Amino acid sequence: MEKSTKSYPISHFVGFFMSLLLTFVAAWIALKTSLSFTVVMWVIGTLAVVQAGLQLFMFMHVNEGEDGKVQIINIAYAVFCALVIVIGTIWVMTSGHAAH
Repeated sequence: MEKSTKSYPISHFVGFFMSLLLTFVAAWIALKTSLSFTVVMWVIGTLAVVQAGLQLFMFMHVNEGEDGKVQIINIAYAVFCALVIVIGTIWVMTSGHAAH
């Protein structure tokens, strides 16, 4: 059997520790600061989006592969579907009282 010359991917360690750091920063901001609820939610949401992007590149290897356009289109479609679901849910849940 041939030995693999590929070393253990350091990007997984970096991605893991960066994800932990972002999670702890979000928890610290939520629990230890005296910011308003709205600001805390915006900061946590922003950190969540950053962490999702980090995980796409570090763990799911979005930047690898032969055809980068297909992966970008798939990600854009997934974001579109998620936005339709979230915005549609908020719209239905907040406008349900108008029918009564």
